[in-house]
Amino acid sequence: MKDSAKREQEFNKLLLEAVDEGLSSLGETSKQAIYFHLEKSFNIQKHEIPQKISEFTSAIEKIFGLGANFLEVLIMKKLYEKIGGTFEWKKQVNFEFTEYVAAAKHSFLKKKGE
Repeated sequence: MKDSAKREQEFNKLLLEAVDEGLSSLGETSKQAIYFHLEKSFNIQKHEIPQKISEFTSAIEKIFGLGANFLEVLIMKKLYEKIGGTFEWKKQVNFEFTEYVAAAKHSFLKKKGE
């Protein structure tokens, strides 16, 4: 496997861990219910979240409404801890979860490639 594919796979694993930890903040039963709902209602299996981050974001926002932002920020904090970066949420800017994930991925791949 090429280095870039290996690094991307490593990032995806860290992203899944961050999502899992973020959802765990709601309690284990709630986390399992959310994964079930993602799979049954939105056709997103847990292992597909990194490849379907936009769909995952949309699903979380449909499930939680405005409360989704809290969860997204929490997931991003967990992700940045895992990749060794500092998560800075700029309150004056509209929070776009998918953009933060893309930026984290870019930073992670760039740092690992050096």
